[in-house]
Order: sequence, then C-alpha cells, then structure tokens
Amino acid sequence: MYKLRKLEGEQDWLDADGIKIYTISANEEPINMVAFHQRLTEVKSEITLEWDQTAAFVIFHNGASCKYLVLAWWGNDNELFTSVSVQVNGVWVVDPTKYSFCLYDIEVMWMERNIYIETIDCESPSLVKYRKYRKT
Repeated sequence: MYKLRKLEGEQDWLDADGIKIYTISANEEPINMVAFHQRLTEVKSEITLEWDQTAAFVIFHNGASCKYLVLAWWGNDNELFTSVSVQVNGVWVVDPTKYSFCLYDIEVMWMERNIYIETIDCESPSLVKYRKYRKT
C-alpha cells in the first residue's frame, strides 16, 4: 500500500558536474550518500555525455527492499532519459527487464519536469537556474 516516503533535495546538493541530487527513504532514515556517489560516477562514465553541460538529476533511493540509483537527464530538446541501478546482494546491477524507477521516483520526475519547463524549455533557458531550482 502506498505510504509517503521521506523526500529531500537541498539546493546545494549537486555532484561535481552539477547533477541535482535527491534522496528518498522508505524508512525515514537519512541516506548514506557515499555508496551512491561511487555508483553515480560509474554510471556517468558509461554514458557519453558532457555532464557539466547537461540538465540532469539523480535520485538516491533507499527502498523497502533495495537501494536504487535513478539517473535522469534531458536531451533531444524535451526527452527525459533514465538509467536505473539497483543494489542486489551488495552489487549494483542494471537490468531493465527486472528493475525500473517506481512511483516514488516519479514524484521527483514530475517536479523536475515542471522545473525543466520553467528554466530550460522556455524563452530564456538557463542551466544555472535549473540547477538551483528545487520544489521539495
């Protein structure tokens, strides 16, 4: 049954390339971001993009049964691309036939959709404004 989860995303939560960081916790406890940052670095290295020039966000999600890292970035003018990693038995895996983002992650995606429209898909696009803007 659906139950609200703790969602956080501070304005200064950015990785080295400016990717916005959000956390979601099923058990209300703070997220230990160290392991997530390591995985984020690995995922980014596997995707050929200029991350410092890309509107993007990541969700570090301690789910009820697994840890999820959902990296999402905007491309092709208005498309949202995603990569989902799940920690299974201590190992990060990517398997789109078994794992994806969930309805809790979609809450962040909806906020980010609106932020993207207001800051990038507008008359005066600004990656700086996009990175500063949060609605949590």
